Amino acid sequence: MTWKLLVVDDEPLNLEIIGEFLDDPDYQLSFAEDGEAGWEVLAQATEPFDLVILDRMMPRLDGLSLLKRIKDDPTHRSLPVIMQTAASSPQEIREGIEAGAYYYLTKPYQPEALLAIVRAAIADIEERRRAGAAIVRQGEALLLLASARFEFRSLDDAHLLAGTLAGICPDPASVAMGLTELLVNAVEHGNLGISYAEKKRLRESEGWEEEVARRLALPEFSTRTARVIVERGAGMLSFTVEDDGAGFDWQRYLDFDPDRAFDPNGRGIAMARQISFRSLEYSGRGNVVRAEVALGGEGAAIA
Repeated sequence: MTWKLLVVDDEPLNLEIIGEFLDDPDYQLSFAEDGEAGWEVLAQATEPFDLVILDRMMPRLDGLSLLKRIKDDPTHRSLPVIMQTAASSPQEIREGIEAGAYYYLTKPYQPEALLAIVRAAIADIEERRRAGAAIVRQGEALLLLASARFEFRSLDDAHLLAGTLAGICPDPASVAMGLTELLVNAVEHGNLGISYAEKKRLRESEGWEEEVARRLALPEFSTRTARVIVERGAGMLSFTVEDDGAGFDWQRYLDFDPDRAFDPNGRGIAMARQISFRSLEYSGRGNVVRAEVALGGEGAAIA
């Protein structure tokens, strides 16, 4: 598959460097010299872009202003943005995160850093699209669901289940993204014990899915399952996800942390909490999480 990337930077040399770093048949690159030009490219595109690489400091319309414009526009709201900047103070990073920049690069950077964060963003896009494609409304029967329990072990199970369950929610695409995150976490971090540092290394080397498959085949993990319980209440659906793992320090991941802004992983739970669910709460040692989605006219309200 060819990915359409828009690079917005007012420095011609930076555009040239990024073009060289991403000189790959898998990437179709377009360039813009400032925020206004970048917005014009987005508005006039006949096919949607998959990803934007955006400089923060630019004339006419700076990167933060363009980012806010993108996120305020229903057509482009879900477009992932990588913010590249020399302004790397925690407050400046927090401003970008709050505006919707979930991926960050600090200047100057090495080719490996750019490639790793682009691959991570694309992997997240693929994960969300895969979940969205798996949304299946099982006739009208699932709409009558009062409660149900499902068990799963693999990443394929998690993707299929997330898409299916999201199909009974008012905003299936948004909920599918959040459920995918929770169910995938139950497999990789929960049952298989892949740590944050290990996933970061595996994402950078593109060995993540291979390591998950390897661990699933090991005897010590063969009996572990994860579960999701779905319950319908007054004006809401709840999803309780539980795994057999040792748990984790979940408090660190409920919000975006500027200290982790440049890592290729670690933003999924915060994104799910902000975008997908009315509420999201962990309990126990961190191996149980409960998410709620509002029904009726409320939609999937943000916590």
